[in-house]
Amino acid sequence: MKRRALPALLLPLALLLAACGGGASSTGSGGGSTDGKGSVTLNVGDQKGGYEAILRASGELDDLDYRIKWSTFTSGPPLLEAVSAGAVDIGGVGNTPPVFAAGSDSNIVVVGASHGSSAGEAIVVPKDSPLRKPEQLKGKSVAVAQGSSAHFQLVASLKKAGLSIKDVKLNYLQPADALAAFSRGKVDAWAIWDPYTSQILRAGNARVLTTGEGVVNGLGFQVASPASLKDKRKSKALGDLLVRLERAQNWVFEHPEEWAKVWAKETGLPYEVALDAVKLTYGTRVPVAIDDAAIASEQEIADTFAELRLIPRRFDFKDYVDTRFNRNLPASSTAPRSYGKASS
Repeated sequence: MKRRALPALLLPLALLLAACGGGASSTGSGGGSTDGKGSVTLNVGDQKGGYEAILRASGELDDLDYRIKWSTFTSGPPLLEAVSAGAVDIGGVGNTPPVFAAGSDSNIVVVGASHGSSAGEAIVVPKDSPLRKPEQLKGKSVAVAQGSSAHFQLVASLKKAGLSIKDVKLNYLQPADALAAFSRGKVDAWAIWDPYTSQILRAGNARVLTTGEGVVNGLGFQVASPASLKDKRKSKALGDLLVRLERAQNWVFEHPEEWAKVWAKETGLPYEVALDAVKLTYGTRVPVAIDDAAIASEQEIADTFAELRLIPRRFDFKDYVDTRFNRNLPASSTAPRSYGKASS
């Protein structure tokens, strides 16, 4: 394969690990900002351009009658380690980190959910690659972050194409390393999620081989610690925070350009890439109930990774769910919102 220069456009993103990511070793940063007032403090795990940025931009951090202390993490798995340890009361992650955490018997409880488009979950190949359909991945090398949502999307996409994970040469690489390997022609394909998808497509040196649409569930979750839920005052504050997050997500959909500007500043992404990712993935999210369909869909992910022996045990996902905050939210199968095609 030809050697490709690492696009300068991609360098800021090489330092950014998104919520769906897996396996990062980073921990939360100390000395985070604090919002609100009152005698109750929620320790909230966040990621760059995540909860805090959305809530602040939408005005949902105004008039809090409890305090929020923020800690920033690079990806979902270390955030859930902090939740399990009781250092964080709640945090948001993609559809796969809770499976790996529960599979390791962590102390976590899924308390909130959202459903978005899976178009940003993609397997990409170099623009000049001869690969045109997923079936042609047999015998090819694929970069993917182990334990990430992209990992399951790869497994599911291969299965749909009549292949198994054993039919490809897996390169377990975190995004920064995978980006370098892909750009230099060291792998044939890369399984990724937004905003990586939007950025590498915007750079013009890759194209989509297949996406997660119709293959993966498109769910994201808010995950809390059991101790926080047993504390009546913290539980009340958690319920209020989930309502504020719902309103903030609605604001993102209604103000994609404004949010893209904030997100670009927070993450170092170019504005055009941020706007693409908002319209393709993040602005499409709809807060939904954690219902039987959502639990069954996550159980499929858990069973898949248990069968592949990538998690240490089989378990019932429902044992790690608390539905007290479902309220009157729509079903998890509710169609994601749509802006039409992302800007080009």
